[in-house]
Amino acid sequence: MASLRAGILLFCFVTMTLLLMPVQLVLLRLPGTAWKRLAHVYHRMVCRLFGVRVRVIGTPVQGGVLMTANHSGWFDIPVLTSVTPLSFVAKAEVGQWAFFGTLARFQRTVFTRRARSKAAEDSDNIRRRLLDGDALVLFPEGTSSDGNRVLSFRSALLSAAELSLGEDSEHRIRHAPVQPVSIAYVALHGIPMGRENRPFFAWYGDMELVPHLWEALQAGPIDVTVEFHPPYTIDEAGGRKRLAIRCETAVRAGLVRALTGTNAAVHASADEARREALEDEEA
Repeated sequence: MASLRAGILLFCFVTMTLLLMPVQLVLLRLPGTAWKRLAHVYHRMVCRLFGVRVRVIGTPVQGGVLMTANHSGWFDIPVLTSVTPLSFVAKAEVGQWAFFGTLARFQRTVFTRRARSKAAEDSDNIRRRLLDGDALVLFPEGTSSDGNRVLSFRSALLSAAELSLGEDSEHRIRHAPVQPVSIAYVALHGIPMGRENRPFFAWYGDMELVPHLWEALQAGPIDVTVEFHPPYTIDEAGGRKRLAIRCETAVRAGLVRALTGTNAAVHASADEARREALEDEEA
């Protein structure tokens, strides 16, 4: 039955994607942000189809923003985009992948190249996107993990936070806000997910993409917690390395809270406090 379920889901996913690709291609060539809305709706449909239930804590920053998230694999893409319209920053090799590379281009992923001669051009591309009000997601770990931990953030991957976006009213250089985001895979079939099950959904190491996708679809519906932390700027942090440490610390704390269930306890306490306050007002 698990294989039958996975086969039906995969067929529906491919069919839905192929039907929407021509629509997105047209929207990308038109002015405006309709392509963002379609990508957002598409990924919400993908999450619903695959049985991915996303719980959101915090609020994503609107407008031009860099988001720094921990990375467990391809599931992170539909999860994040189902929450808010955004694009990603990825290495150029991703754009060459069959099928999934096309999906990345349709979401206007910013591809960065290793050659130093291309660095200025890539930076200008990111700067234009931020000035246009786009939200761009970076994965500063530089690779994907098993979903049970956060790897060290590479400060070099946060160089986009140093880009000048003009001047503010006091003639100081303006930089994009940088918002840390934690992604945690917390439950399978509604039951808390142990660390031994998380690799079914975390794509890392030398795993083959298609077999991993097939195993994930066979495993069943999952719950994911996404936490948007307060944003920083590189000026507030005091430099790129300190910014990387701040973002890494916030993301790791969010992951630990989600995996240990602390978030639920905190929110339950807050709800109880609000109820007591209302009762006191009514009394």
